[in-house]
Amino acid sequence: MTFSNSVSTLAVAATIAVGAASASFAEGELNLYSSRHYDTDERLYSEFEEMTGIKINRIEGKGDALIERMVAEGANSPADVLMTVDNTRLDRAKAAGVLQSIDSDVLEARIPANLQDADNQWFAFSQRARIFFYDKNDVTDPPMTYVDLADPKYKGMVCHRSSSNVYSLTLLSTVIENFGADTAKGWAQGVVDNFAREPQGGDTDQLRGLVSGECDISVSNTYYFARAIRKDVDGLAKADLENIGWVFPAQSSEGAHINTSGGGVAANAPNKENAIKFLEYLASDSAQEYFANGNDEYPAVAGVGLGAPAASLGLFKADDVDLSKAASNIEQAAQIFNEVGWK
Repeated sequence: MTFSNSVSTLAVAATIAVGAASASFAEGELNLYSSRHYDTDERLYSEFEEMTGIKINRIEGKGDALIERMVAEGANSPADVLMTVDNTRLDRAKAAGVLQSIDSDVLEARIPANLQDADNQWFAFSQRARIFFYDKNDVTDPPMTYVDLADPKYKGMVCHRSSSNVYSLTLLSTVIENFGADTAKGWAQGVVDNFAREPQGGDTDQLRGLVSGECDISVSNTYYFARAIRKDVDGLAKADLENIGWVFPAQSSEGAHINTSGGGVAANAPNKENAIKFLEYLASDSAQEYFANGNDEYPAVAGVGLGAPAASLGLFKADDVDLSKAASNIEQAAQIFNEVGWK
């Protein structure tokens, strides 16, 4: 399906001066800073424009770079909304002072309490479960909990991303929140001891590691595997997928760890009312279905159906830990990674 693109996309350039950036936007529109890079999101933006008559101007870039840009722009920033991946990065934006608290009965009613900031500065709109994948030919007893991943019987079998990646940081931050810092440090050390190779690459690379035989167990977000079910992904042939099994961890305890994608209203938003309307739209059934069907994610709003590839992975219990509290453990998680030698 081809989606129409009525979004004005402006390139991110470090050399753009703050004053020039401000002059690039017309008043009364919606200026969106986004690190989401999925083509299927275009329908989200065009539907909002069609429904409201509000034109979206979009600047794309990596999450941390967009936050730094907003800090540099200060009170002159044209940003109305920041959208990025993971509550860790959203909490980083909050700490940097580039978001503001908002009041929205719609968001309070639709977004679960554990998927929003305690001060209403950010809200999650889509979810991904971070689970175990394994080579069914070599592994007959895969780990069933996150704690199990540190079991010495899996020595030399595990592939994982680097410690600096937000998914890694958020997972360890949640382990800290659920089990305490001492247990979390022992867990991190155990996982390091079980590495099949030094941490490297993205989530798809962890899955490719199973196909290449570099590792027998990998940790990845569900939507990367679901995407490979839906369409061709280099290094993950359909025949390869048949040899990969998966486990939603901790189903009899805390539940599977969740990563999110979300957004908040910029601290100096020139179009605050439009910004709130946009966030409320992202919580609507139609927008939630785009997240589910367009990018193989799990909706944040209960009752919205899943896309077929994600649904094929099966139902599971999700960890309902307060993501705002977990995000407060990020600095401690980074310190633990450093202490145990998780590169």
